[in-house]
Order: sequence, then C-alpha cells, then structure tokens
Amino acid sequence: MQALQKDLKIRLLALPTLKSKEAYLRITIKKEKRRLKGMISALEAQRAALGESVRLFGEFSSETLSVRDVEFGSNNIAGITIPFLGSIDFSESTSLAVSDPAWMPWGWDTLKGLVRSQTEIDIVQQRIALLEHARKKTTQKVNLYEKVQIPEYSEALLKIKRYLEDVENLGKAAQKITKERQARLAESA
Repeated sequence: MQALQKDLKIRLLALPTLKSKEAYLRITIKKEKRRLKGMISALEAQRAALGESVRLFGEFSSETLSVRDVEFGSNNIAGITIPFLGSIDFSESTSLAVSDPAWMPWGWDTLKGLVRSQTEIDIVQQRIALLEHARKKTTQKVNLYEKVQIPEYSEALLKIKRYLEDVENLGKAAQKITKERQARLAESA
C-alpha cells in the first residue's frame, strides 16, 4: 500500500510539470513553424530577386565556390537538445582575375546567401521534427499518467483500504462474538 501511495504521489507531482512541458513544446513548435515559413518566403524572395541574372550562373564553374566547413551548435529546449546553424565556411577558388567575369564576386555572395538560407531551412525542419517527436512522447506520458496510471493507482488504493476496513470490521465483530460467548459462559457457570 505504501509503495502504491508513493507511486501515485510521484505521478501526481510529475503531471503538472509534464503538462507545462507539453504546452511549452507546442508553443515552441508554432514559433519554429512561423520562422520556417518566413525563411522559405525569404529564400523565394532571394531567388525571385535574381530574375534574369540566373542565366549568368550557367557560366559559373562549380569549382570556383565550395563549402569547406559547416559549424553546428545545440540548444536545450525543455530537456531536448536541438541543433542550430553556426557558421558556414566557403572555399573560393581564385583563378586568373582576367578570365573571371566581373560579376563573379556578386555571384559568390549571392550563392553564399542562398546556401546559408537553404541550410538554415533544413536545420529548422530538423528542429521542428525533434520538437514534435518530444511533444508526442510528452503527450503520451501525460495521457498515460492522467488516464491510466493515476486512476488505476487510486482505485487499487481504494480497494486495499476497503479490504483492510473489512478485515478490521470482521476482527471487531469476532471480538464482540467472543466476548458475548465468554459472558454467556460466565453467566451459565
């Protein structure tokens, strides 16, 4: 009975914390989704701003600009480690300045911006997936505690209390019967 009471108490104390964690995760997911929409809109705006300049990138050699290193960090949100994008290191191949078109530095900057935007979108999508998974697990735990375990523990404790009360009542009744018999025996003797 004490073990059941202890388990019930633990679940009753943990339930509000789990509910607030779930609510915080829901809010964070909404913020991240809004942020993702904004980033996708910004990327589309960057691409639209290129307009006819996109044709210039046909002359752009893929060897002139490459990603050298991508640094990631991590944040802890409600006990979940989620990534964020640090910095992206690019490697620019400087060939002969005479053979490069005049728009090459502009092209590098434009491509760096597009690569960074797309990478940030990918990271935010990962963040959302991790947060949604954590929210789902937290919701399952809240439902388990709230709808299954707490009622079962409460019912089990109630049954045990009733059983103990019945045993106590039977004991008292047996004592009364024994006293009455002893009193009758004493009167008859």
